[in-house]
Amino acid sequence: MLKVHDIKIPGLAPISFELAAGECLGVSGDSGCGKTRLLRAIADMDEVEGSVCIDELCRPDVSGAEWRKQVALLPAESQWWFDTVAPHFAATANLAALGFGDEVAHWQISRCSSGEKQRLSILRMLANRPKVLLLDEPTANLDVENTRKVEMLVAEYLAENNAVAIWVSHNRSQLERVVSERYFDFSKAAMVTVKQSTPS
Repeated sequence: MLKVHDIKIPGLAPISFELAAGECLGVSGDSGCGKTRLLRAIADMDEVEGSVCIDELCRPDVSGAEWRKQVALLPAESQWWFDTVAPHFAATANLAALGFGDEVAHWQISRCSSGEKQRLSILRMLANRPKVLLLDEPTANLDVENTRKVEMLVAEYLAENNAVAIWVSHNRSQLERVVSERYFDFSKAAMVTVKQSTPS
């Protein structure tokens, strides 16, 4: 479904891989090694050499805005444009999936903690039904319980929507839980195969 071929990021060897529907690829490595640059390249936010295709649709075939409707980048720091939560959601979101009640729609963004913003940004992304999820440290500000909720929610989304994900994390144990069978270790410039596991 997702085909990445010879993406060239300065200082790194060309990167190529393919993901079938439902798969999650992990990415690990030291800070500043290129993990976020890889996600931004796939999302068409930075100009780089190489090709990225979803099925038979490739980046040059559509506008940047159209591409990013299908390829959603969740940055490490979420962005908010309105004072309250509700206007950020263009579609119905399952707020209860990550522990929120209906009242959250009326919350001021300024009163939300970093963890609440992170969970809300994940729900906002999934509500738009993208085909590709690019997750940059999506649970960095969460406790163990909410981290597991996010892991389970993403796994369910991929299975139910025939979507794929690339999950960046410094936590190798987490990658072994969430990936389908492998993660890319930037420090070794190599794929690492792990046993397939299900978030619990």
